[in-house]
Amino acid sequence: MSKIGEKVIEIPSQVHVEIIGDEVQAKGKAGELSVKVPSELVIEKGDNTIKLKRKSENKKVKSLHGLYRNLIFNAVSGVDEPWKKQLEVMGTGFNVKMQGEDLVFKLGYSHPVVYKKVPGITFQVEGNNKVVVAGADKQLVGQVAHQIKVLRKPDVYKGKGIRFEGEKLRIKPGKKAKTA
Repeated sequence: MSKIGEKVIEIPSQVHVEIIGDEVQAKGKAGELSVKVPSELVIEKGDNTIKLKRKSENKKVKSLHGLYRNLIFNAVSGVDEPWKKQLEVMGTGFNVKMQGEDLVFKLGYSHPVVYKKVPGITFQVEGNNKVVVAGADKQLVGQVAHQIKVLRKPDVYKGKGIRFEGEKLRIKPGKKAKTA
């Protein structure tokens, strides 16, 4: 039995949830999202709750149960309070600026790197080395944050590059650290 799938999803008071056929639509102050649920699952809506139930007990349906419960929970939570990922730009001369709605990075290349705005995502720059990626769709926020990180992955010898806030890096010793 899926323990995650059995949990009830609480709907915040500011969020309006509508079930149309096999689709759950959530609208809130941060935007609107919809999740299409497979036909093997049944959606039950209470006063301020949503619960998913399975039609059968086979392995595939059990695995989908917990997955879609969390996808609906992430959509309902995201339209109420946007999901956020924070990135740090580390390194001498490395920085980030907002240019309109786009991000402009200086990452040690011969040219500045521009990251265009993605629909449904907002960027916020704190200082000149921190970026906050926010949006209602948790998957899209994570994907955009990772795409930004890949612009300059952290160097394993000096730690220069873009990393998630709080991410621990294992710094390798250089050639001079070799023991005799």
